[in-house]
Amino acid sequence: MFTSALKSFSSNISANYQIAPHPTIYSGPWKVHDAKKKSTGTAASVFIFDRKILEPRSGGFGSRAGSSTKKLQEDVIERLKREASSLARLRHPSILQVLEPVEETRSGGLMFATEPLTASLSGLLSEKSGQESAHGGGSRSSRYVVEEADGSRRRRDLEIDELEIQKGLLQVAKGLEFLHESAGLVHGNLNPEAIYINAKSDWKISGLGFAGPPDSSETKSTLPPLAVSEVLYQDPRLPQSVQLNMDYTSPDFAMDSNVSSAADLFSLGLIIIALYNSPHVSPIQAHANASTYKKLLSSPSTTPSQSNNFLCSSPIPRDVVSHVLPRLITRRPAQRMNAREFQESQYFDNVLVSTIRFLESLPAKSSNEKSQFLRGLQRVLPEFPVSVLERKLLGALLDEMKDRELLPLILQNVFGILQRIPNGRRTFPEKVIPRLKEVFGTTPAPSKAAPTERDSKKDAGLMVVLENMKLVAENCSGMEFKDDILPLIRLGLDSPTHSLVDAAIKTLPVFLPVLDFSTVKNEVFPPIATTFSRTSSLAIKVRSLEAFCVLCGGSAGEATIEDDLSGTVQTPKTTKSSILDKYTIQEKLVPSLKAIKTKEPSVMMAALKVFREVGKIVDTDFLALEVLPVLWSFSLGPLLNLTQFNEFMTLIKSLSAKIEKEQTRKLQELSSGGDSGGFQNGTNGFSKSATDLTTSETDNARTNFERLVLGKSTAPAAGNDMDLWGTMKSEPTASKRPSISPAFSWSTNNGTAPKSASSSVQQNFRSITPDQKLSSFPSLQPARQPSPASVAPSFPTMQPLQPTSTWGSQPQGGFQTSPSLSSLSNMATAPTGSLASRVTPQQTPNYSSFSIPPPPGGMASNNAMRSPLNMNTTPMTFPSQPSNYIQPQPSSQKQGLDKYESLL
Repeated sequence: MFTSALKSFSSNISANYQIAPHPTIYSGPWKVHDAKKKSTGTAASVFIFDRKILEPRSGGFGSRAGSSTKKLQEDVIERLKREASSLARLRHPSILQVLEPVEETRSGGLMFATEPLTASLSGLLSEKSGQESAHGGGSRSSRYVVEEADGSRRRRDLEIDELEIQKGLLQVAKGLEFLHESAGLVHGNLNPEAIYINAKSDWKISGLGFAGPPDSSETKSTLPPLAVSEVLYQDPRLPQSVQLNMDYTSPDFAMDSNVSSAADLFSLGLIIIALYNSPHVSPIQAHANASTYKKLLSSPSTTPSQSNNFLCSSPIPRDVVSHVLPRLITRRPAQRMNAREFQESQYFDNVLVSTIRFLESLPAKSSNEKSQFLRGLQRVLPEFPVSVLERKLLGALLDEMKDRELLPLILQNVFGILQRIPNGRRTFPEKVIPRLKEVFGTTPAPSKAAPTERDSKKDAGLMVVLENMKLVAENCSGMEFKDDILPLIRLGLDSPTHSLVDAAIKTLPVFLPVLDFSTVKNEVFPPIATTFSRTSSLAIKVRSLEAFCVLCGGSAGEATIEDDLSGTVQTPKTTKSSILDKYTIQEKLVPSLKAIKTKEPSVMMAALKVFREVGKIVDTDFLALEVLPVLWSFSLGPLLNLTQFNEFMTLIKSLSAKIEKEQTRKLQELSSGGDSGGFQNGTNGFSKSATDLTTSETDNARTNFERLVLGKSTAPAAGNDMDLWGTMKSEPTASKRPSISPAFSWSTNNGTAPKSASSSVQQNFRSITPDQKLSSFPSLQPARQPSPASVAPSFPTMQPLQPTSTWGSQPQGGFQTSPSLSSLSNMATAPTGSLASRVTPQQTPNYSSFSIPPPPGGMASNNAMRSPLNMNTTPMTFPSQPSNYIQPQPSSQKQGLDKYESLL
């Protein structure tokens, strides 16, 4: 609906400004809307006058407007145009600033744009009167919801206290001085509706529709002289908002028809009374009637004076009653003070008002005066009301930030104000952050630009920002901090000044809870790690390690507790948010710690704290292989004392216990899965089987010995007395060969062995990946002298590994090829006697270091079984028997057992 209404007001302003749909201020005939310029986003206020308010209402003077009524309407519109034009020509801090000149709309209305306004004094007093009547008085802030130009709604706080009144009246007096002495004009209609309050809480004069030169003026004015007789006539055909306000009119106008600058001072006195009155209205209620006005001023009881407290129902400050109002509310213009004298009155003689006055004239002061003022301002800030701090002082200080010489002092006062205002979370992003970006140049710049020289004053200002980082983090969101404040911290980290770098790193625990994990990992940790690796300062190295500790979930430095003498024990808080992930710690953080070259105890102990936090996060394998070696290296530093060394040992022991516990748990889980621990189980099973077989063999040997000496049959008993290798006698050597695979020197033959022992052992062995290829195993050669060509390849028995043997060398007990197996089988099938008779006539072979002479007689078969199981250190070799082997004839000489029996 408002859009269609705006089309009737279509103009250059409505095309270039985004105007809020509802007005925020009603003042006289104007409706004031909040607005923003579309091209720049600059805030503004748009004054709109609707011609329809001049149309006659039914029941008034008739529905048809005659020619006289139309002339009245045209006169009103012309006067309003003159008001806007006069404002556009006048330039003064206390005069409302016009941004866009007045324009006529299609419907005959008017529109012009000004600086952004918060309220009119009349609206503020009306709001305050309503609150006091509802709450029984008291100085309460005025809070009401306003709608922004973009459609958003927020609560606006306005407060009128003593300092606000003094500051506003002082500004109005300055504006009147400018109008009277510089512009040569008399306002003529000064009242609360002609005074506006801008966003900086400054009071601005407007409403110059009745302004004109004084009667005594000799200079030619651009405005026509004021026709008092016409102005005083209240036409009932026109709304009251476009006519002279009789309640604040001077008797010079109403009774003497005299136009002078003193008339504005009388009106100013009535405004002062209205500020303290309850309700906040003028003590003169003429009800738009000149006769009533004259009647009221003709009687002492209805005329404001010091004797009747100026008809004010509430107390007025003593200085105002004693020194100001008696020289403003007086019948004779010559007895009134002028605007300059009003500013110099005792009413404004206090530190706070003088501070504001000095701040307004700060650009004209010398550098020494500015510096002295800004240093003293920090001490008086607590005495200012919140509204003045936020709207007046903060804005004035931010405007002075362009002076680099004063930047540190200005920022100290800015942060001092932010500490005291309640809505700093809205004020800081809107007002302070844009100025910080402008001053420190954190806005995006062209890539690879020439590096600029460091500015010492700018560095000092950056130090102030870093020192107040806690306040900054509390008053902005995470996104605002990431986009606007984090570049300032990066600027400090990149500074060649060590104090700036130290201050930047020190802020980490403050802003860490504000940022998300991705920002901490990608934009906070890398610059700190870079600073840590390249710095030559011991303090920055230690500070960086403290930052790493915080990033890993620890606390920064030692736990310091400030005693505020309250008797309450304060527990330091530990930062636990936005901790680095395991990958970043293992792949980036720990390598940086390993590269530490200095052995300074402070660095070592700071690194120890980091490793203490790392040990809570990383894997146990990483602890064992990467962290513990570094800790041992650091612990042996030559500069550590006993206490520091013990701290290292405590951490090393705790991490070692953690590794041991975790590895034990893993192995227990593996062993509880049945056959999952096959290698160890197989070894135990082999040992047990070997022990059982050895015990059984010992019993069989004793039985054979008894049979031998008693002359009984010496045939081996069936069952357990059978040769361990006897199963190979039935296998043909050519048809099936045992598979060749690498075996341990202490392992049993994994060929065809008796199922009672060796086959059960074989099931518990696993295949493993050798450290070397099979082709790289060296061939087995005799240790002392080579075997003759006539001797067949030997079949060595199993030997234990030597202490110096490695997995890369071939075990001495390795298996040979199948001819040795076949010869062993043939030997097993031969009778004992033939074996004895066959060995004796044979020439003594040149045995190698891997073989021994065969045992005598029937003991060969027992020794063949006992030797591999008893793990003899000297291997046994059985000569192979080719197929064309010719047995020698038995000799008549007693050999073997026969010779042994003859001895008995």
